[in-house]
Amino acid sequence: MANTPVKYNLGGIFMSIDPATLVQNMNDQIGAIQPSDILAFNAEIANIPGIVRLTLGEPDFNTPEHVKQAAIKSIENNESHYAPSNGTLALRTAAADFLAEKYDVHYDPASEVIITAGATGGIYTALSSILNPGDEVLIPTPIFPLYIAIAKLAGATPVFMDTSKNGFVLSPEQLQQTLADHPKTKAVVLNFPSNPTGVTYRDADLKALAAVLADQPIFVLSDEIYSELTYGATHVSIAKYLPTQTILLNGVSKSHAMTGWRIGIMCAPKAITTQLGKIHQFTVTTTTANAQAAATEALSNGMDDAQVMKKEYQARRDYLYAALTKLGFQSAKPEGAFYLFSKIPAGLPQDSMVFCRELAHEARVALIPGSSFGPGGEGYVRISYAASMANLETAVKRIGEYVASKQSTTEAN
Repeated sequence: MANTPVKYNLGGIFMSIDPATLVQNMNDQIGAIQPSDILAFNAEIANIPGIVRLTLGEPDFNTPEHVKQAAIKSIENNESHYAPSNGTLALRTAAADFLAEKYDVHYDPASEVIITAGATGGIYTALSSILNPGDEVLIPTPIFPLYIAIAKLAGATPVFMDTSKNGFVLSPEQLQQTLADHPKTKAVVLNFPSNPTGVTYRDADLKALAAVLADQPIFVLSDEIYSELTYGATHVSIAKYLPTQTILLNGVSKSHAMTGWRIGIMCAPKAITTQLGKIHQFTVTTTTANAQAAATEALSNGMDDAQVMKKEYQARRDYLYAALTKLGFQSAKPEGAFYLFSKIPAGLPQDSMVFCRELAHEARVALIPGSSFGPGGEGYVRISYAASMANLETAVKRIGEYVASKQSTTEAN
């Protein structure tokens, strides 16, 4: 019979269903997303001999010694059992104190703080909790693509607000017009300092955005994971102006070079946090106990640990910005994070993926294509300066040679 399923004999176990058939029966939303372009491209070029990788947002510093010792002590004390689902009270208290001291935002550690599996865990928990199929979520772009994929997994529709013509800052006028055009809006995503542009929002910017949102029954998911890495401007949280609507995300990954520890902070009013805690509980149960001990130490006794790293990042930013400007790259000067988002000069491949592939194979420098970050990103590249000055200098030299060779070829033709 034509429809008789093929049977596979796997060590005596008979399987009558083809896995490809089962894949078709999986969650419909999985088909709406693709694996990360960023990780895929980084893997693609990883084995090129001698390549300088300025791709991932991975601090090249080590976790501070006093933080590591706190984790070691936790292990030695056999703190190897389940922590409370929302996180230890010690860490929630340290997180609330840190946010209050640094940014003048105030949360009850007992009921308004959840410790998540990195900021990523917070993004997933928040968007899964607030979005229904058919909802719309406003996302200013270029932006890290994680928010887009998670919104789609929830069955919602991402609505992109291209900020490339406004210095990569969402204006209140653009936000207001987009809200008027999209009455199904359930949430607005903000990420600042921004990945990939390094641009951040000043106090006046946030007040203006808050004025647009204040009378709207809309959530604001504000990812402020790079808050401790700002240059010149003191970070201000939008939760200061929209405390009842904001789901605030932060953590220790970037501030304390703890990306691998996977500790994030999610804060919101009690009524909202109570609901967020359900998704968090049924997805990760709780974050790792000794990592929580380390994060407690980081936030309690290492409030200013980021300062040494920030000073070095700023020196790298200044060098890279000046050097690439001389080579013809146009960039918004970053005020935070550790990324430069640069427009590809004329005379070079304008498709950002083609440009990055050529640069990797011909000049042995790896950057991330701007197209990975949504509308407004094409024609740009993201450069991570979470790398040593020596590597940055090597990269600039190679990029300069590549640009010169391509432009001379163009002129000759």
